[in-house]
Amino acid sequence: MGKLAVYKYISLMVLVVQLIVTAYTFLGLFGGDVSPIGNTARAMVVYILPILIVLNFILLIYWLIRKRWLVSLIPLVTIVCCIPYMATLVQFRSLDTKVDNQPGLKIATYNVARFNRETSGFLAQDILAEMKRQKVDVFCIQEYMETGGERRNSALYKEYFPYLAMAGRDVVIFSKYPFKESKPLLFEGSNQAAMWADIDVNGKIIRIFNVHLETTGINRTVYKAGKLAAQGYEVDENRVLKAIYGNYTLGMMARTGQANILAQEIRNSSVPTIVCGDFNDVPYSYVYKTMKGNLVDGFKECGSGGWMGTYRGKKNVRIDYIFHSESMEGLSYYKVELTYSDHYPVFMKLALQQ
Repeated sequence: MGKLAVYKYISLMVLVVQLIVTAYTFLGLFGGDVSPIGNTARAMVVYILPILIVLNFILLIYWLIRKRWLVSLIPLVTIVCCIPYMATLVQFRSLDTKVDNQPGLKIATYNVARFNRETSGFLAQDILAEMKRQKVDVFCIQEYMETGGERRNSALYKEYFPYLAMAGRDVVIFSKYPFKESKPLLFEGSNQAAMWADIDVNGKIIRIFNVHLETTGINRTVYKAGKLAAQGYEVDENRVLKAIYGNYTLGMMARTGQANILAQEIRNSSVPTIVCGDFNDVPYSYVYKTMKGNLVDGFKECGSGGWMGTYRGKKNVRIDYIFHSESMEGLSYYKVELTYSDHYPVFMKLALQQ
C-alpha cells in the first residue's frame, strides 16, 4: 500500500470518528429534552459532553493542519452549537463587588453536608461568618443539621437571619426578611426534600424554592466497596461497576420524578420566583432543563470566576444552581471555595423589579 493510500485510509477513519463524535455531541445537547425513563442511554450522553467538545476541538485542529477546509466545518459548526452549553460551565467575567452596595436581594445556596457532623458548633459558626462577609439576605441550606455544640444551629443563625422555614430535617431557608407563607415538598421514599417560601422584601413578595434532589449513589457504592476491600474481602470490579450503573440509574429516575413535581410547583407560582439548591445533576440534563423551564440561569447571565464546578474533589462538576424569573436582573453570581463540605456555596445578587 502506497503512502497516498495510507493517508486516504487514515483520513477516512478519522472522518468516521468525526461523524460519530459529532452525532454523540448533538445527542448530548438534546438528550435532556426527553425523560430518562425509557431513554437512559440517551440521557447519559450529556455527562460526557465536555469530553466530546474537547474531541471536536482536536479534530478541528487535525482537519486544519491537513487543509481539509470543507471537512473542518463539521467540528467547527458542532463547537459553535455547543457555545450555549459551555456558557453554563465557564464564564470569564470579573466579579464586581460593588454590586453588593446596590439595592436588591443577595441569596446563597449551600449543601453543608450536615456540617460534617461536627458537634462543637464551630463549623456552623464559620459558615455563618462567611454569609455575613458576603452580605447574604437569604441563605438556603441542604443537608442541614440542627444540633451543634451547646446551642442549636437555628438559634445561632437567627441572630443574623431572624426568620426560618424548614422542610423535614434536610432543607432550611434562613432569611433577613419575614415569611408570608411556606410549603414543604417531601418526596416519597426519599431522604431528600424541597420547599418554597414567600418572603416580603420591602413590600415585594418573592417566592424562594430550596431544592435537594436525589443523589447519584456513586459515592455510597464506592465507599461500601472500599470498606469491604479494607476488611479483606475480594471485590469484583465488574460487580462494582454494575452496582454503580444501577444505583446511578435509579437515582436518575428518582430525580426525574422529583423535577417533574417541582416544575409544576414553579409554574404555579404567581409571583417572581428564585429556584436554588443541590440538583445532583449537570447542565443540559433532563433535570436541569425541567427545573429551569422559562427561568434564567444566573451563572449564564452574570457569572464570574471561570469554571463553575460546585462539587469538590475529582468530580468537580456543576450540580448546585440559582435560577430566577425574567422579571429580576442578575448582578453577580459566583462561588466561594470553602472546604467545610463536599460542595461549594453559590452566591447571587439580584435586582428586583421596581
